[in-house]
Parts: sequence; structure tokens; C-alpha cells
Amino acid sequence: MAGYLAALTIVLFLGLVITRLIMLRRRGITALHFGNIDKKDFLLPPFALVYFYVVFAAAFGWPLVAAPRFFHSDAIGWLGVALCAGGLLFVVLSLVSFGTSFRVGIDVEHPDKLVTTGVFAVSRNPIYVGFALVLLGQFLVFPSWILLLYLIAGFWLFNRQVLREEAFLRQHYGREYTEYCGRVRRYL
Repeated sequence: MAGYLAALTIVLFLGLVITRLIMLRRRGITALHFGNIDKKDFLLPPFALVYFYVVFAAAFGWPLVAAPRFFHSDAIGWLGVALCAGGLLFVVLSLVSFGTSFRVGIDVEHPDKLVTTGVFAVSRNPIYVGFALVLLGQFLVFPSWILLLYLIAGFWLFNRQVLREEAFLRQHYGREYTEYCGRVRRYL
């Protein structure tokens, strides 16, 4: 059961983001700016698809190459499910707080207002905290070397993107953003 819930997290997570993108598009807001600044970002989707397959394969018993588990513990698996749920909660709270400011990628042409309220009063990057909690939770449910590599790479990629976004925000919003950074931590 824990495995099914961990796999469901991916579906819910993607559903939330895609729904928000569609809602913004209907309001005339182009929120998808993935790869506009760094074309290497387009290398990420194939790796994400492999990740999705690994999680679903582990959950549903599909064929998977060399994926022995490091350990098997129902308690740790359920802790992983709780982290997945917490990650989804961070994503939902982020999307609510973002309002129409939500973007996938950096929108250099039409950035919206700086969001500092809601969950952004606790973390400057709550959506990445949510992503990270989901990755960690899924690793705990399916503790294999493949998901460990994805966990490490995911943390590195999230931090890389956060640093790129922060450089843009610092340049665009100036003192307002600098003061916000003084009040609120980057992650938690």
C-alpha cells in the first residue's frame, strides 16, 4: 500500500502543476518558461521519465534492471509516504501562495510581483522543498541505488535552479528581495 501511495504522489504532483499551468494559460498568462535561459534544461525530461518508470515499476512490480533494495522496513516506508504527503502539501501551499505569479522556469519578460506571504513566509523556495520531500519519501519507500542517485541529483539540480532564480530575483527586485532573504531562509 505504501508503494502505491508513493507512486500516486507523482500523479498528484504533476496534476497540480499542469492544472495550474492550464488555469494561468486561460487567464492569458504564459507560465511555462522551462529552458528559456538554459537549453540544457531540456536534458531533464528524459531523466524524469526514467524516474517515473522506476517508481511505478517498484510500486507495481514491473520489470526493473538491477534495483535491489538497501533495506525493507514497513515503518520507514510509511515515513516515506508521510514525507511524500508533506511534500505535496508544500506544493499545494506554494501554488496557492503564488497565485498568478507561478512560473515554471524564469520569466524574464513578464515577472509578476514578489511573493513573500503564505508558505513563502516560512521558506523562500517551498515548491523545491516539496519536490525534495517527495524524492526523499519515495526513496524511503523504494530504497534502491537508482532512487538514491536520483535523490542526490535532484537535490543538486534543485539547488542549482534556486541559485539561478535567486540571482534573477536579486537583480529584478533589488532591495525588496534582499530584505526578504534576511527574514526568510532559503529552504527551511
